[in-house]
Parts: sequence; structure tokens; C-alpha cells
Amino acid sequence: MAILAKEIEDLIRQDFPKAEIIITDLAGDGNHYAAEITDESFRGKNRVQQQRAVYASLKGKMDGSNGQLHALALTTKIPL
Repeated sequence: MAILAKEIEDLIRQDFPKAEIIITDLAGDGNHYAAEITDESFRGKNRVQQQRAVYASLKGKMDGSNGQLHALALTTKIPL
């Protein structure tokens, strides 16, 4: 089951309303994406904490074989 890049961005934006979010469909199949999220809320958190926060914002869309999103290469950044 595929998911649109806009849906991924909308889910992330709910928890990170001021973030700069770039979503790229890596395979053109709606299942393999890369996401780059830049947000001030990441300051003071390590990479694992940052990425867990983003994955939590996806609200189960990546959970197991029933998830709509198969793969997400995730990059998190703190604004300069």
C-alpha cells in the first residue's frame, strides 16, 4: 500500500509545525522515501532521540507488514 510524499509531510508537520521538511520518493513507487527535517526542537537531543521523535510523528504508518510506508531514509538537522 503506497503513501504520498504530501501525506508523510503532513504527518511530520503536525508534530514539527515550524520545520523545514524535504521528502523525496527514492524509487517512484510510493514506498521508499528519504526525508530531511530541520527543526529547532532537535537542539540538545542526540540523533537517536531526534529520529525517534520523527518516526513517532508517522503514527504507525511504518509499523510492520501492514504499514503504508516501507522505507524512510531519515536525516535530522538543527538550523544554523
